Amino acid sequence: MKLSLAVIAVATGSAAAYAPSSFSGSALKATASNAGSMKMVTGMGVNGFGRIGRLVTRIMMEDEECSLNAINAGSAPTDYMAYQYKYDTIHGIAKGTVEVDGDFLVLNGKKIQTSRCRDPKEVGWGALEADYVCESTGVFLTKEKAQSIIDGGAKKVIYSAPAKDDSQTIVMGVNQEEYDGSENFVSCASCTTNGLAPMVKAINDEFGIEEALMTTVHAMTATQAVVDSSSRKDWRGGRAASGNIIPSSTGAAKAVTKVIPSLQGKLTGMAFRVPTIDVSVVDLTCRLAKETTYEEICAMIKAKAEGEMKPFLGYSDEPLVSTDYEGDVRSSIFDAGAGIMLSPTFVKLVAWYDNEWGYSCRVVDLMKHVATVDAKIAA
Repeated sequence: MKLSLAVIAVATGSAAAYAPSSFSGSALKATASNAGSMKMVTGMGVNGFGRIGRLVTRIMMEDEECSLNAINAGSAPTDYMAYQYKYDTIHGIAKGTVEVDGDFLVLNGKKIQTSRCRDPKEVGWGALEADYVCESTGVFLTKEKAQSIIDGGAKKVIYSAPAKDDSQTIVMGVNQEEYDGSENFVSCASCTTNGLAPMVKAINDEFGIEEALMTTVHAMTATQAVVDSSSRKDWRGGRAASGNIIPSSTGAAKAVTKVIPSLQGKLTGMAFRVPTIDVSVVDLTCRLAKETTYEEICAMIKAKAEGEMKPFLGYSDEPLVSTDYEGDVRSSIFDAGAGIMLSPTFVKLVAWYDNEWGYSCRVVDLMKHVATVDAKIAA
């Protein structure tokens, strides 16, 4: 069964500055082929039009299996939504065309209903045929809070952030088979967890990890201050992101143990926020259960990256730097030339990840996966 996904977006404004779409994003209707297979549109929505919400929307508009129907955009009027969607400092000008028609954002010729509801229940996801909603406001990250999206007619909610309760966490390429349709709320974890977990899974499956420490050298994000500000919770975090390397805490490594339970108590980590706009890198220093060589590790990672873990795990033996990975769709790209080994069981491994685009690709992949599993159960 193949799913085309319909996603919901919300906005208002004038269309004057934006050209009409060059191609249609119209949803496909469910049809049965002669072979008995069926293509089915799964209605989807985006709640929150911030950094990740906009990139998720771009990815959906380029995916023939996705049909975006509505976006709840907070306070942004439609013309400003169109501007934010079309222009991006890192990822460039959006493909296709963008225009505004009243409360509709028209992307590639497809009209997408927009709204500005503080309570997502008021969006009316069900009436808009948005069965699967990406929660990207960062506010509705518990079952209790996200229930308002379900109350608005959605069937499932996928968080584009770590859950703040016991909602199920799925990292594509690592534990997606654990989703069985019984959960209404699913977290895609964080960008760093997605950047780390595929490499950790590959290493742990093959050699076993006795204990490990992770450091992510992470691009600055919108949560940080442009110039020195104040933060009573994190004094260093209140300093200027654009002019400092800032040590920070992160739950990303511990979150890996949610999707690889055998590593509980064996893995933790920290972060350094650095003054770059996008792309981050993880350093995993670990003690292995099984002796090996660095060459064997590289060969194993490359085989998995080209086989069973494609496109979630990547492999590079080129001398690349962070900007070379901007726009990379893979979750975790192993850097063969950056790692070092001290002994047959003690090794430092390095993997890059586009913490914006690569992660947003995983959010869309997870939405499609959840919809596919649900459809198979219902069939």
